[in-house]
Amino acid sequence: MSSFACHPPILLVEDSPVDVDLTMRAFTRRKLVNPVLVARDGEEALAWIPRWEAGELKPAVILLDLKLPRVDGLTVLRELKIHPGLQRIPVVILTTSKEDRDINGAYDLGANSYIVKPVDFEKFMHVAQQIELYWCVTNELPR
Repeated sequence: MSSFACHPPILLVEDSPVDVDLTMRAFTRRKLVNPVLVARDGEEALAWIPRWEAGELKPAVILLDLKLPRVDGLTVLRELKIHPGLQRIPVVILTTSKEDRDINGAYDLGANSYIVKPVDFEKFMHVAQQIELYWCVTNELPR
């Protein structure tokens, strides 16, 4: 049985190679069992929609940056939430923006959580641990 069958993936939507590396290192250090898929811009994230609609295993959670090239994070969130089969995928905004406009916009579009990225690795490790414990262990996903 594949790892995907027991542990749905996490989709990380992040354009910064440094932040992708930081996230992957934090999850590796935490020994996260869920596979992590990476979309490096909004277009790559949106390309998953037809795959999920065709039956590919949906992620346990989507970690979505807002400041993305090609298609911004709020547009990705809006597109995800208009698809009936995808509306229940938890979306955690993980971004550097503390702007009320971004926070309110994300929640208005159906974000499940909004986390401002910490800058230092130890703080980020704590955030990764909380994401893993809540979204991949504690949270009950719809079936």
